[in-house]
Amino acid sequence: MPRGVAIPQLRQQLFAAAERVVVREGPARLSGRAVTGEAGVATGLLHAHFGDFDEFLTAYAVDRSFLVSAAAAGLPERAGGGAVARNLGEALSAVPRPALAVLARLMVLRPELAGRVQAVLGERAAGLDAVERAAAAYLAAERELGRIGADPSGVALALVGVLHHLVLTAGPDEDITAPLQRAVDALVIGADKAPLEPER
Repeated sequence: MPRGVAIPQLRQQLFAAAERVVVREGPARLSGRAVTGEAGVATGLLHAHFGDFDEFLTAYAVDRSFLVSAAAAGLPERAGGGAVARNLGEALSAVPRPALAVLARLMVLRPELAGRVQAVLGERAAGLDAVERAAAAYLAAERELGRIGADPSGVALALVGVLHHLVLTAGPDEDITAPLQRAVDALVIGADKAPLEPER
């Protein structure tokens, strides 16, 4: 790339390159040189835009955490319309898999990233925390309408756990929509059909 030529959407180009490196080689192999090499740009461009690699990782984590949380943000507004389990399945399936998978791996390797993301987006306002909160709020609204009887917070936590598991264990080209929807059906419909324990 000639010097002085602007690269449109460079941030997103570098973020996508980082995801490909992590998916292919794991988070331990992620470095500034690996990212710029994958993106096909000069090594110095990353530092010119982000200062250092930690700043780049923070920007990546904030950007992708926002994307993950945005997928389920509209769930509470769907209360009262459509099938409850189907609404949840569609929202969870819309979570961008590469972003979630890479975020999860990076957070394990670099736990300090979670605090940096929270400092920007707020506590429990990003990533899977936000998805869990949106699902719980949606389920609570549906319970208020009498459409379900399941415990909203318990089901929301279980749903996020299922999504996290499927994203981390499925192959990169494997479609997780069907197993995710089966799990949602089992948790939402199954919880309503489960017999209540007798009071002691």
